[in-house]
Amino acid sequence: MLPRPRLAQATGRLNLARFLATVAPNGSRRPQTVIEKVVQKYAVGLPDGKVVKAGDYVMIRPEHVMTHDNTGPVISKFKSIGATRISNPKQTVFTLDHDVQNKSDKNLSKYANIEAFARQHGVDFYPAGRGIGHQVLVEEGYAFPHTLTVASDSHSNMYGGVGCVGTPIVRTDAAALWATGKTWWQVPRMVKVELRGKLAPGVTGKDIIVALCGSFNQDEVLNAAIEFTGDGVSGLAVDDRLTIANMTTEWGALVGVFPVDNTTLDWYEKTLKKLEFRTFASPSSSLPPAPEHPRINRRRLDALKATNLTSDADAEYSSHLVFDLSTLVPHVSGPNSVKVSTPLPTLEERRIAIQKAYLVSCTNSRVSDIAAAAEVIKGKKVAPGVEFYVAAASSAVQQEAEALGHWGTLIAAGAKPLPAGCGPCIGLGTGLLEEGETGISATNRNYKGRMGHPKALAYLASPAVVAASAANGYICGPASLEPEALPPARAPTFSIATDESAAQAVPTQVAEEPLYPGFPAAFAGRMLFAPQDNLNTDALYPGKYTYQDDITLERQAEVVMENYDPAFAAHVAGLRAEQGVVLVSGYNFGTGSSREQAATALKAAGIPVVIAGSFGDIFKRNAINNGLVCLECPELVADLTDAYAKGGSRGAGGKESELTVDKGHKISIGMVDGQVVVTSLQGDVKSYRVRPVGASVQELWVCGGLEGYVLKSIQAEA
Repeated sequence: MLPRPRLAQATGRLNLARFLATVAPNGSRRPQTVIEKVVQKYAVGLPDGKVVKAGDYVMIRPEHVMTHDNTGPVISKFKSIGATRISNPKQTVFTLDHDVQNKSDKNLSKYANIEAFARQHGVDFYPAGRGIGHQVLVEEGYAFPHTLTVASDSHSNMYGGVGCVGTPIVRTDAAALWATGKTWWQVPRMVKVELRGKLAPGVTGKDIIVALCGSFNQDEVLNAAIEFTGDGVSGLAVDDRLTIANMTTEWGALVGVFPVDNTTLDWYEKTLKKLEFRTFASPSSSLPPAPEHPRINRRRLDALKATNLTSDADAEYSSHLVFDLSTLVPHVSGPNSVKVSTPLPTLEERRIAIQKAYLVSCTNSRVSDIAAAAEVIKGKKVAPGVEFYVAAASSAVQQEAEALGHWGTLIAAGAKPLPAGCGPCIGLGTGLLEEGETGISATNRNYKGRMGHPKALAYLASPAVVAASAANGYICGPASLEPEALPPARAPTFSIATDESAAQAVPTQVAEEPLYPGFPAAFAGRMLFAPQDNLNTDALYPGKYTYQDDITLERQAEVVMENYDPAFAAHVAGLRAEQGVVLVSGYNFGTGSSREQAATALKAAGIPVVIAGSFGDIFKRNAINNGLVCLECPELVADLTDAYAKGGSRGAGGKESELTVDKGHKISIGMVDGQVVVTSLQGDVKSYRVRPVGASVQELWVCGGLEGYVLKSIQAEA
């Protein structure tokens, strides 16, 4: 179901007119999860007695909002909506991290312009080389326990590793936040993930999340806020928690939060000590005490200990997933899908040769990760024919790894160093996978074409497995891994317990929606079917174009769906001259990164409506903010799959091996009653129903998106 935020004009600002949060009847207590409690702290405009619950639409004023290389386009949006000053400069953080290897005049000029804008507006700025934004936000305390921090990047879930509610926003949201300090958000459904037992030696946090993605691979956590619980949590170091939280994005969630326990608090105590060592001052010296860090300091840490938040015992969850850590062996993800995970011993028997290995990204390039890889490869050399690339998550990480000798061990073994940044993980810079190559990586995403050529194979694994594979030339575990200390090499034990009372029933009748002035009464055109679930943002809009800030909408239309179906853009271009085009696809459409071009490229190609079984929430947010209509119709998807997908299932194209099925069908969608009518070339007619979009989404469409809405609001205030 589409989000339906109420964007009221009465205030002249982005606002919610109703349904801000759940009302506690007669003053009775409404139990909350820890995530709901944190959101309650950052929700604005709530009348007394309002209790934030899953499903509510709220206005939020986050603690911080981070943008990275996409700051340039956000600046353009900010200026285009008529804004002249940032509402709260201390809320805003800029980190340059994605394309840091690019030394072209064009990229350096872009970076210089971002820095100049930051200086002009008093915004905290971290230049290229300081590190990946998510790591910097944790190191510098912008992501802090029991705060709400957002970022224009899909991996802001990572902040949950330290108990911070981190969630992604999109570029248009970021511009609105700069201008107003606020944006809209629908509180996701709550899912409890209980980790039981203890990991065997050599099994890591990366193995946990890889196995979770492969075990619960039927959208069990899609668009959810995950709360990790259970006796297994206490045995996980903060670095493991950050890795797991980071990849809850790939699992399909919008939030992934660990409890703030003794492990968390001890980690902050050690971090505080490290910060104190940055100066020459000490208790025994005559120098004045070191200046207090603005976000990680004794006062804030003591306050956290005194007011630690936990979920209420009777808090409500949409489902409860259980995973037994004691049954887990090292796992490998792929190839080219996080929903496929295999026990390492099984892959090891196949001796899958690799040409490239990567220890990079915000997922697994912290000090403990580099140390684990160094321990494996110490005294060895990278295998002939293999290139092993390493990049620290931040300059602070690299400095510490160098001081401990781990960085030097990797370089001595033949690893090729890259600057602290995203690089190969996002498909930018040196060392990308070439056609026909196979790579193994400690990153978070192995979508087809993301790390290089679409005809390459990418696997994901822990730093130790990546290092061992680099040294041996094929996917394998380190020699230190003792088979007798591991459980049997099979799928781990997991189960699902769903609270049926918490599940919202789908209404049998769809209520009609009045039309907002200027919104079409219907959309109609040629129907195209992409028989694929999890059609991700890299497939919709390749990463290599994402940071070309001057790319036109016309050019976006030419490359749309390039990594899925290279013929798609030309086919749509041939159709749109005579008629509209409506795209139908499977479930979790648009999963992946926060790039808004995945939505704008479809719209620019002449596709005003996408119908799917379900949508990735970040994509749906981008679509709403940019005037692309998204509708869910599982019945239509099922019928098209049965009729036209190879083998009657999605994932292998059409029955004639075509990636995009076009049978000449016409489709019309009524935007008042939600009636969908499909007419075949032979004149056969079949009807379906969808939930029509609400007035708030219609208004955004009429305004040309959220950017146009904020512009109208600013002009109304003038």
